[in-house]
Amino acid sequence: MLFRVFHRRLHRTLRQLGTDAKVPPIAAGDSESVKKLLEHAASFEDLARRSEESDWATLPYVAGTYISRDQSQKAARPTIDPRETNIIVFPGQGSQYVGMGSKLLKFPGARDIFALANEVLGYDLLKICIEGPKSKLDQTKYCQPAVMVTSLAALEQLREERPNAIDNCFATAGFSLGELTALIFAGSIPFDKGVRLVQIRAEAMQLAAQQSKGAMATALFGADGRIGEACKEAINWCIDKGIENPDCRVANYLYPGCKVLAGNEEALRFLEANLKRFNIRRLKRLPVSGAFHTELMEPAVEPFAAALRKIRVQDPSISVHSNVDGKCYRNAGHIVGQLPKQIVRPVKWEQTLHILYERQAGVHFPRTFECGPGKGLKAILKQVNAKAWDSALNVEA
Repeated sequence: MLFRVFHRRLHRTLRQLGTDAKVPPIAAGDSESVKKLLEHAASFEDLARRSEESDWATLPYVAGTYISRDQSQKAARPTIDPRETNIIVFPGQGSQYVGMGSKLLKFPGARDIFALANEVLGYDLLKICIEGPKSKLDQTKYCQPAVMVTSLAALEQLREERPNAIDNCFATAGFSLGELTALIFAGSIPFDKGVRLVQIRAEAMQLAAQQSKGAMATALFGADGRIGEACKEAINWCIDKGIENPDCRVANYLYPGCKVLAGNEEALRFLEANLKRFNIRRLKRLPVSGAFHTELMEPAVEPFAAALRKIRVQDPSISVHSNVDGKCYRNAGHIVGQLPKQIVRPVKWEQTLHILYERQAGVHFPRTFECGPGKGLKAILKQVNAKAWDSALNVEA
């Protein structure tokens, strides 16, 4: 039912647009007190196994750790057999590659999705996806629409091969940009308006990146890693160098011992030069143009929020989990108020996975389908919850 609604809306929009029609552009938040960054993060005190059945994860935490919160209380739990239910997740920027989408063109619905996206964007997105060049595809203003549209096109393959996977989907989530894909899939944002919205988001973020040169890097560390202290010292170092309003923080929570750090270019250089001092084992730069999910992206918030306010957002048909806190969006108003914050807040993906997949011993897990380019989200799931990963599949674009 869910995907049929999306499908009907897609084709209705195609009929309304026609081949020569033009989609009118959408015009490009009140600030609030910042809550504690890790308010909804998992906290641990003892993880000693009581039985083999309770070994639900890969046990990446120190022996003797205790999970003090029942994260499952924050997620939808259908009363039917979990093995008959599905969760669909969507990747974000960074998963793109030249050639993505080409094998989806054998599905008529996927071709329709790319055709409509081309009409809305005003350029041949499919050509950029398939032919590149990589330097163009990697640009934020092209990359974000490309990943989102390709992910939605991948749903057509899933619909053809496993129609029940969509009908039985009870929850969805997306990593950063992928959250907008999830909201389109859940019926909260119309496809054509969503494509325009992502275009505005991407261009606004690219402009913000040009104003303040930033960078991102994946950090690997052990139990003795001092990530918080490292970020504070990096900020202080930037201040001493005369950099105004510097930022350095955890931008993405991936899995235990792995976070993405982001901030000013100078802050990342400081971290690279002081790895051993903070017990960081490795720091690998990401091929992105800015410090996404930090305060350096603040100039992009209002253009995105203004565009979002011009869209008639609807309550989601299924549970959609927010990157800001991992919890489900309550209604359309909650989406309009919270979604813009995602641009400058960390992506709490690890916390979201705990909320989605934490189960009592002996309880089965739903199937998970990652729809879109790459296999990164499935790989992260393995590090957080190996039993849930056992029933996870990729529908790779």
